[in-house]
Amino acid sequence: MFSRKREYSEQMSTQQVTASIPAAGDATAERPMRADARRNYERLLQAARDVLADRGSEATMEEIAKRADVGVGTLYRHFPRRIDLVEAVYREDVDGLVALAAKVSTDAEPWDALVEWLHGFARYGRSKRAFLTELHEAFEKSPDLALRSRERIGEAAAMVLTRAQQAGVARDDIDGSDLMQLVGGLCMARTARPERNERLLDLVLDGIRVSR
Repeated sequence: MFSRKREYSEQMSTQQVTASIPAAGDATAERPMRADARRNYERLLQAARDVLADRGSEATMEEIAKRADVGVGTLYRHFPRRIDLVEAVYREDVDGLVALAAKVSTDAEPWDALVEWLHGFARYGRSKRAFLTELHEAFEKSPDLALRSRERIGEAAAMVLTRAQQAGVARDDIDGSDLMQLVGGLCMARTARPERNERLLDLVLDGIRVSR
């Protein structure tokens, strides 16, 4: 778990900045952003994704603000608490994985779409491993977050798998839940390495492909 002491220090150092900021989820926090605020928000999410991948739970809010090239006050205006930032990164990454399923289902042949989406899932898994502890805290804060995200990812997996099955290129004795159980563990394991994941993912794909 990231350092409580460090988080407390970060919050105290910006207490004057954050004192008037509405908590995430307040009605005022849901108002449409100006273009410049939207750009800062997106830069902060990308910076957080990169810094967390590099430094995991050791990453500080100041490092993230610096990577995004914004002031720490701007960071706290968007994300009053560190956990808000972690949750936002996670939500956006799940959105991206769902969008990828829709894209490849439109743009690629059924088998190629399945392969591309599963490799996208492997990349998603690598990015999440770097801050699993903090994600668990986000799940404790928002119990429905993990459940709903898991459902959405499962639906995306079922979309690409079913299309491949209908085209006769994937075995029909497997469903989306089976597929996620096969690849979820290998992609999210703390000891996983990219090259090993790619090799194991290819083995999974070989096992579900129908030879013609």
